[in-house]
Amino acid sequence: MRYLHLAVIVIFAAIILIFAAQNFQLVKVSFLSISFETRLALLIVLIYIFGALTGGSVLALLRQSIHGARRHTAAPP
Repeated sequence: MRYLHLAVIVIFAAIILIFAAQNFQLVKVSFLSISFETRLALLIVLIYIFGALTGGSVLALLRQSIHGARRHTAAPP
């Protein structure tokens, strides 16, 4: 099962990189009062990395919460 997950991750990352390589034009990015131009490919890769970090953090938090809940319910009286 580990190899299946790894294969899915590698395929998805390859698709993202191919998409980013084909979309290399400049785009304007605005957030609140900040505005700048950057390559769409760079923006795609950064969003992918931030998404992976955020998803990993959420997973770690959920695992920690589940582990803590199991520890408290399984404690001997």
